[in-house]
Amino acid sequence: MPFQPFPLITDALLWLLVAALAFYAWYCSRRPHLAAPWRRVFRSKAAAVCSVVLGCYALVGLADSLHFRARLESVPGAATVYSPEVLSVLDLALSHLRERRERTYSAPLATRLYAREQMVVDGKPARDFPRLAYGGAHLDDEAGRPRDIAARVGLGLACAAFAAVALGVAVRRLQRRRPEVPWRAAGAALLVILAIALPVAFLAQGYHVFGTDKVGQDVLYQALKSIRVSLVLGTLTTLVLLPLGIALGVMAGYFKGWIDDLIQYLYTTLNSIPGVLLIAAAVLMMQVVIDRNADWFATAAQRADARLLVLCAILGLTSWTGLARLLRGESLKLSELEYIQAAHAFGVSDARILARHILPNVAHIVIIALVMDFSSLVLAEAVLSYVGVGVDPATTSFGTMINAARLEMGREPIVWWSLAAAFFFMFVLVLAANLLADAVRDGFDPRVRV
Repeated sequence: MPFQPFPLITDALLWLLVAALAFYAWYCSRRPHLAAPWRRVFRSKAAAVCSVVLGCYALVGLADSLHFRARLESVPGAATVYSPEVLSVLDLALSHLRERRERTYSAPLATRLYAREQMVVDGKPARDFPRLAYGGAHLDDEAGRPRDIAARVGLGLACAAFAAVALGVAVRRLQRRRPEVPWRAAGAALLVILAIALPVAFLAQGYHVFGTDKVGQDVLYQALKSIRVSLVLGTLTTLVLLPLGIALGVMAGYFKGWIDDLIQYLYTTLNSIPGVLLIAAAVLMMQVVIDRNADWFATAAQRADARLLVLCAILGLTSWTGLARLLRGESLKLSELEYIQAAHAFGVSDARILARHILPNVAHIVIIALVMDFSSLVLAEAVLSYVGVGVDPATTSFGTMINAARLEMGREPIVWWSLAAAFFFMFVLVLAANLLADAVRDGFDPRVRV
């Protein structure tokens, strides 16, 4: 084979979560009482638009979660040898961005480096801005750069216009099948994304659209690579958070007594410790374990993935308290209702009451809390990486980009594009997640009807 599949642990967990979501969607579609709240959610134009945006982010993240190692050339008859570098499908698609490195900083859509260097001009020594090795290298005359940029943008917009025609036909057909869903809003959102992405794609063939960083790596490539880390932290953390939050919160509200006191003492004590300090201490201790057992990891990608997985676990272990508080209060209220008291009177077991009456009636709180916590977990990674206790330094994330931009903002002239790119991509992701969370809350809250 020309490549060897090399799934990381977070890859397997992420795809397992995708399969679980697909099963949940199928399960809800077969049961009208479960599908009704989701129908209310997606009657909202904001939910339709945000779903399209988050779907695009998810496609990028999932493409970056299919890892492999390329086969190296070897002597015929010898054993097959694969590269120690672990790549993804996204790396393969963006190879023109990944491989085209400059010497150092260059501004967005520039043709020259951002700093003057000693060079020879017309046979005389001078300090000038050298030409980039790749950005704008196809131009014989730099004066033609504005025309070339305009032509590439126009070509991208023309492709978006052709896509709009096909998209309009698809939206009309979907509108006839399910008129209650705001397909026009979703189609308009997808069209706006295409109108931005296609010109950027054509520009990226000849320029560094968001410039380059200190080591000459394309900033657009870094921003796209950061999406996977945010999705992993925002979703896999729930695998740790959910069991603890649901089990302890429901038990505290239902059983009351010493069980309630013990669980309240546990999460009150945990909340009394500054969150950043607790997470930093746990991450640093696990980093010592990883450093002392370097032989556990065959590649640098596995080492970075292990630290990311540890960070997900630590964030989950420190983030369940909010969900537990909500479920405790709701379970206290539900346990006093007449049908629960009647179940006790008929001798129904506690396990059956919890499974048949309590958990189904707190499911909307769980879904709302999880969707709303996604954006806070994405922001938490940025904060932790900024203070140096987040993901592995070799892992590209929004936090590491912002941390690197901290020093770049103090340069003269200022290097602003790394921070701007990280801010833009993270802002759109968090805003879409928050707006979708509002729609989910309105759709699942029994007291709200839209």
